[in-house]
Amino acid sequence: MKSKLQFTAIYLPVFLVLWLGLFLDSKALAEHIPFNQWITNFLVLICFAWVYSRVTARIKKLMLYGIALALLGEVVFSIVLGMYEYRLENVPIYVPLGHSLIYAAVFYIQKEKVVQRHKARVISILYWAMIVYSSLWLLFDQDVFGFLCMLVIVLLLRKKTGNELFFLIMFFMVVYLELLGTYYQCWFWPDTWFGKVPFIASSNPPSGISVFYFGFDIGCLWMYKKLNRQKWNRMKILRQIRSS
Repeated sequence: MKSKLQFTAIYLPVFLVLWLGLFLDSKALAEHIPFNQWITNFLVLICFAWVYSRVTARIKKLMLYGIALALLGEVVFSIVLGMYEYRLENVPIYVPLGHSLIYAAVFYIQKEKVVQRHKARVISILYWAMIVYSSLWLLFDQDVFGFLCMLVIVLLLRKKTGNELFFLIMFFMVVYLELLGTYYQCWFWPDTWFGKVPFIASSNPPSGISVFYFGFDIGCLWMYKKLNRQKWNRMKILRQIRSS
């Protein structure tokens, strides 16, 4: 019997490597294993090569664009602005690679036939789960920053671009990532926005921080459009033909 899930070989390794890699880079393990972050770097690089070899040519390009865009974003938000800080006060090599892995994983999760078959229901469940999740963080941990980020996501989703499913899955993928990363103390978020805006309290991690990953996703698509104009226009024409 043929499996109903077609792309598990792409996204399941990402889930596993996110957990294992962050555990290996944890503050607790660093006390016993020197240079443990390099183990995570190597592990994530292997996972990147595995996933990269199994995705389409378009996603390959988006993953490469994602590395460049993620590196720029990490330097600006972490090093320059101090929005959050990594354990060694650097930008680990595995982080830009991880951004692209998450992008690919989410893309193929939402492509699964069972997810597409129940798309409207999945969107509804994830949408309300997102609101409840951020509201609970606001209620029990005064996560004002995370809640405001979630409200921005709600406003973005109201535009009905057709990417609602992708962004909602991305929201919970980032929740998984951030909870692991902060639990293992690979990075931390200050208790106020940027550590400088006292009236906007923040949790570690902020519940709706995936709004910045949405910017990353949009940036990757923008780069693809600019660098692959002919292919993008061809794809738009095919979509119009299919929808007509």
